Amino acid sequence: MKKHAINLLLYLFFVCSAYNTIAQTTQKPRFKAIAIAEIGGGHALFDAAAKVWLNKLAIDSNFTIDYISDTKSINKDFLKQYQLFIQLDYPPYPWEKEAQDAFEDYIENGRGGWIGFHHPTLLGAFDGYPMWQWYSGFMGNIEFKRHIPGGTEAKLTIEDAAHPVMKGISAAFTTKDEWYIYNKSPRANVHVLASIDEATYNPPKDVKMGDHPVIWTNEHVKAKNIYIAMGHFPELFEDSNYTTLVRNAIFWVVR
Repeated sequence: MKKHAINLLLYLFFVCSAYNTIAQTTQKPRFKAIAIAEIGGGHALFDAAAKVWLNKLAIDSNFTIDYISDTKSINKDFLKQYQLFIQLDYPPYPWEKEAQDAFEDYIENGRGGWIGFHHPTLLGAFDGYPMWQWYSGFMGNIEFKRHIPGGTEAKLTIEDAAHPVMKGISAAFTTKDEWYIYNKSPRANVHVLASIDEATYNPPKDVKMGDHPVIWTNEHVKAKNIYIAMGHFPELFEDSNYTTLVRNAIFWVVR
């Protein structure tokens, strides 16, 4: 009798385990994300590392993520599928007009959240495209002027430690990127979460802006959004401060 009871318990254990496994694999995703990244180019290694990291996070955290390499498929109906738009180093100029209109609607009306890495502030007239004025306003009414080729390290200081995106991140840490310089600081038009101290450039560089925000959110639109200037080097995904920042940003903008 005791043996039968043990066998029954083991049977129930395996049935329950199998049921839980099936339930987990068929569970409805928490949200859907779309990420856009160019094929090749100077940011290809970052994009590749980002995809590996994002795919693992999606599996571990039960959401789905799709990838596109241009804006041809973007329209209002396409964006209805997604609660999160991730801009992995895709610039703000080679967009079709329909894609521009759909993205503006997505952001202005809070149809989903947005996270942009590095390239979205490459604002200006490039490759025969005029500057997208709405996008410049979204990024704080700025225009790109120059950058630091090859990158340099700098001390990053958190300015709003109470913001959910900054939870669990060191108050100050060293990070590296090809820092962008704009015609002015975006601070007057966005909420700055972190900035870098240009006096700490290592190696020293004379490409400076003065007040230099590198993480911010635009609170004048309905969509939750975060811009992160660091997005050139794949080694960023080996930095726990950076991965914590990205993870926090994802779950904050879709909450």
